[in-house]
Amino acid sequence: MAASETIFQILLFISVLLPFLNLALGCIDTEREALLQFKAALIDDNGRLSSWGSEELKNDCCNWTAVRCDNLTGHVTEIHLRAPFSIGVGFSSLRGKISPSLLQLQNLNYLDLSRNSFTGIPIPEFIGSLSSLQYLDLSSSDFSGLIPHQLMNLSNLRHLNLGYNYYLNVENLEWVSHLSLLSYLGLSSVNLSKAIDWAQSVNNLPLLEKLDLANCSLPDIKPPSPHFNSSKSLYFVDLSKNRLSSSIFSWLSNFSSSLVDIDLSFNQLEGLIPDVFGNMVSLVYLRLIYNQLEGGLPKSFSNLTRLQTLCLSNNSLTEELHEFLQKLSGVEDSLQDLEVDSNRLTGPLPDFTRFSSLQILYLNFNQLNGTFPEAFGQLPTLTSLWLSGNQIKGSLPDLTVFPSLTDLRVERNQLKGIDKSIGTLSKLQSLDASYNSLEGIISEAHLSNLSSLLFLDFSYNSLLSFNFSSDWVPPFKLRDIRLASCKLGPHFPKWLQNQNQLSYVDISSAGISENVPSWFWDRSMGLAYLNLSHNQISGLLPDQSLNFSCNRCGIDLSSNNFSGPIPPVPPNVTFLNLSENKLLGSVSFLCAINGETFRYLDLSNNLLSGELPDCWAQFKVLDVISLAYNNLSGEVPSSIGSLLQIEALQLRSNNFSGKFPPLEGCTLRIQILDLSQNDLSGNIPPCFESFTALIQSNSSAAKIVFSYSGFVGILYYRSLDYIGNTLVQWKGQEMEYANNLGLLKTVDLSRNKLVGNIPKQVGSLAGLASLNLSRNYLSGEIIEEIGQMKRLESLDLSMNRLSGKIPTSLANLNFLGKMDLSNNNLSGKIPSGTQLQSFEVAAYSGNPELCGLPLPKKCPGEETPPEPSFSGLGKDEMIQDDEDGWINLEFYLSMGLGLILGFWGVFGTMILNSKCRFAYFKCLGHINDWICLTTALIMAKLQKKLCS
Repeated sequence: MAASETIFQILLFISVLLPFLNLALGCIDTEREALLQFKAALIDDNGRLSSWGSEELKNDCCNWTAVRCDNLTGHVTEIHLRAPFSIGVGFSSLRGKISPSLLQLQNLNYLDLSRNSFTGIPIPEFIGSLSSLQYLDLSSSDFSGLIPHQLMNLSNLRHLNLGYNYYLNVENLEWVSHLSLLSYLGLSSVNLSKAIDWAQSVNNLPLLEKLDLANCSLPDIKPPSPHFNSSKSLYFVDLSKNRLSSSIFSWLSNFSSSLVDIDLSFNQLEGLIPDVFGNMVSLVYLRLIYNQLEGGLPKSFSNLTRLQTLCLSNNSLTEELHEFLQKLSGVEDSLQDLEVDSNRLTGPLPDFTRFSSLQILYLNFNQLNGTFPEAFGQLPTLTSLWLSGNQIKGSLPDLTVFPSLTDLRVERNQLKGIDKSIGTLSKLQSLDASYNSLEGIISEAHLSNLSSLLFLDFSYNSLLSFNFSSDWVPPFKLRDIRLASCKLGPHFPKWLQNQNQLSYVDISSAGISENVPSWFWDRSMGLAYLNLSHNQISGLLPDQSLNFSCNRCGIDLSSNNFSGPIPPVPPNVTFLNLSENKLLGSVSFLCAINGETFRYLDLSNNLLSGELPDCWAQFKVLDVISLAYNNLSGEVPSSIGSLLQIEALQLRSNNFSGKFPPLEGCTLRIQILDLSQNDLSGNIPPCFESFTALIQSNSSAAKIVFSYSGFVGILYYRSLDYIGNTLVQWKGQEMEYANNLGLLKTVDLSRNKLVGNIPKQVGSLAGLASLNLSRNYLSGEIIEEIGQMKRLESLDLSMNRLSGKIPTSLANLNFLGKMDLSNNNLSGKIPSGTQLQSFEVAAYSGNPELCGLPLPKKCPGEETPPEPSFSGLGKDEMIQDDEDGWINLEFYLSMGLGLILGFWGVFGTMILNSKCRFAYFKCLGHINDWICLTTALIMAKLQKKLCS
């Protein structure tokens, strides 16, 4: 007894002493050298491994950063090299290669190299020989190639994460089934399109708890094979963003008793939601968004008493909302997140009071109607309420029942009033009530207690006025304010003076006629977007080159009364719209703009003068240029031909002169080319066959959208879009296009001094909708290839010197609705065709040698034959001839064809039905004589016609 007690004391002493011995002696030499070789193969730009081999810790690798050792043996057991992330810096990633020296670490059981940048290299095969590994994380590290099957040898592995290596792939997943101790398998965003055996391989993992195969291009599941060894503890399954069909439901049913969290979003699930989910009584989270599910909820959902999150957004559910909620009677106490937006749910809003734990409620973009019920719900925990895009009428209810609300979106409904109780929501960060029919006055009482408000949008409620006292100081610090088409004026809103954190401001069409105060320009330091357009604001524009401190800035000051020269603008501006003002001077300021971000420029309808600078080559992504209706002069610089991304180029109504500008470089995407009303001369170049977007007849995107995005507060991500708009000459009228700007395909070179022939290459523009070459000095014939322009709707070649015949191919343009060929030297007959004869005479006037309809002038050989004389005929003969005048050859031929078809229709019926046969013959017996007589008379007349 004493001896055993002594031995126990000795062992206890040794166990306490060993860590200190290890500390004194340092780690094992061979493993220290292995770590140094591992470090040598890496590129450490941020000094994360600076402690490895440093003089201070040279011999003690167990105290090196990210290294863990066994306290008893001194062996290295863990390496934690997950790249850290810091705001403004990003990930401090390691690069280089992974040295096989790790094989010396035979006791290594934990290896985390995630979030590094091993760009393009495959996962080393030797990792499969680290037999002690229990935890392996190589995710988000830019590995590529095949996953080595040698990983199947890691028989002790519990955790395997190779996800978010977008260029990794596999031939199959058979190797996974050998990892029988695996509890976590993460292959998200790895290409598994060839892994037809993925389900069977997962079935062979008896201890699996979490499965993450999101965004893997998984093939649809095969009919299930026996899976006696499948896991009984699988609780997390993420199969989102694949191509799975509804057959996945039966596979999931094998894990009904254990599943807690399921994500099948972004798949190809169709039909009704199955009852299989109702049997998963442990289910807490269910996400099925972006599928094609129909109908409503199955009644079995009432069994899910633990359900907290139900996401069914972006499907085709068509149930009445109150019926939908009745199926959730079992989760009234547990449900926290209900997202059913972008479906086709109908009916009025019910009372949500019974869902006492609800925090998130998304019902936006359904077909809900009616008004808010008197008892919408006492929901003290609700933080987000989205009801946008429905047909809800009336006024917002008493919002004091939502004391925790942080995000309220009711835009795009038919609301007319807003209760002052909204001012009690002290936690509200985001309020969007835009695109409604709100009317009345927003006073300080509506906003007085919204101390947390960051995002405010009442835009496009044209009957809504804002009335604040001149000395009112709001309790909030907005980052995003949108009050377009509301009544703010005539004075500039002084309450914005203390809003020094603004990044997005839209107070366009607000009735403001006062000059912009200097304090507002000083507050623009952090702005990313400013829209003051469509007001009556006057005054000079200040230098804004230093005020906008943003990576991508947008400025729209159009349709005001700003005057004076255009000052320097922020160098990182993305779009700039100063059109329809009284600005004057040169446009040399453009050369100071950063060409890597500049996409939209509209300076039209001003008083600008001088020549264009020759710096356009720096604008690599410019989509739209509109300089129309100014006094700009000189030649169009050659660098404008290097705009590879340009979609609309409008230089209309200026004083540009010289040769037609070289456009060979900017022809890929151009859809609107308007150089009309200038003094350009020379020939039209033959480069039109390079206008790729105009050659293609398929439609482009309707809108040209410039997007901004960012976080408003910590939780709310907002997309900030600006839709490009411009004036376009279309079918003789000038109209402003915005929502359909991207669909227009026009070329207008009218009112210049262009000479020579129309290039044949113009005919290759099969997608062009409008072509205007009028009021030039063009000569030669109209090209026959014009008939290839099948989408042409408007054609104006008037007031030129064109000659020759109108090509017959022009009659094949079925969409042509407006045409003008007047005042040329065209000759010959107007080609026959419904289109060409439907135009007014004015479309062909001023061409004295043209003839044929619709012109009154007849072509040779088309003179009207003389009227026949009836003087030698008696009265009865004249009447008989008048009666027979409508019977011509075509009449007899069509009647014969009709008789043949009718005969076989009747004869076939008689063959098949004896009763019908008897009835038909009886009927025919009565009319037989009449038919014979009538046929004889008609044949006699036909013979007479054929012989005459």
